[in-house]
Amino acid sequence: MLLLSWNVNGVRAAHKKGLMDWFYTAKPDILCIQETKASEDQIPMDLRYPEGYETYFASPAGRTGYSGVGLITKPKPDAVEKGIGVPEFDREGRILKAEYPGFTLFNVYFPNGGSGPERLSYKLRFYDAFLEHVKGLERVVVCGDVNTAHKEADIARPKENLNRSGFMPVERAWLDKLLSPGFTDTFRLFNQDGGNYTWWDMKTAARDRNVGWRLDYFFVSEDLRDKVKSATIHPEVTGSDHCPIGLELSI
Repeated sequence: MLLLSWNVNGVRAAHKKGLMDWFYTAKPDILCIQETKASEDQIPMDLRYPEGYETYFASPAGRTGYSGVGLITKPKPDAVEKGIGVPEFDREGRILKAEYPGFTLFNVYFPNGGSGPERLSYKLRFYDAFLEHVKGLERVVVCGDVNTAHKEADIARPKENLNRSGFMPVERAWLDKLLSPGFTDTFRLFNQDGGNYTWWDMKTAARDRNVGWRLDYFFVSEDLRDKVKSATIHPEVTGSDHCPIGLELSI
């Protein structure tokens, strides 16, 4: 089973840049998208109703052009839920939970903490609430834009960004907590090298120089680790300031 995840940085803009051509070429069983920045009725029809797939979307209450996640899936989920039951976080439309016969999938657009102390505090509270929600669950896949680079190998310029949200010690420590009780960063099962990034600053043309951050992840609970066949990053795919990532499971 092939799962793909991509922060599209605006689904309507990505659609104009060839999102559906890429989708039908990649042929995922499941595609998770983040930062759709659209209500469901604003999403292009061929993405809302792709042939052979079901779709589910979550968007923030009363706020257009912001946040939002989507699930495009060939296998039919047993159930799909929006959020984790915490109104403070669910109102921003950042989580879709899909239950499949062999696993539970969380598609998450984690908050960005870069706009000031209040937003950083919100991000950290979101982190903790999500970890509490998934802690102890079995056969779990978590994917999406985590908005934090975990290790120095996950960022091109670690020293220069140590005090910038997205690489602050307190944010990286949360990833340590997520991984320590039984989740695995699937990409690092196959590749320990630096230089593998999923986001680049568009304003500085950082992608051309590969001055990036690895902000997007597939995590699996330990009971799915032996089901992971590959985990990939696709920097050759453009259309957003992020690139897609992939996970292949033998399920």
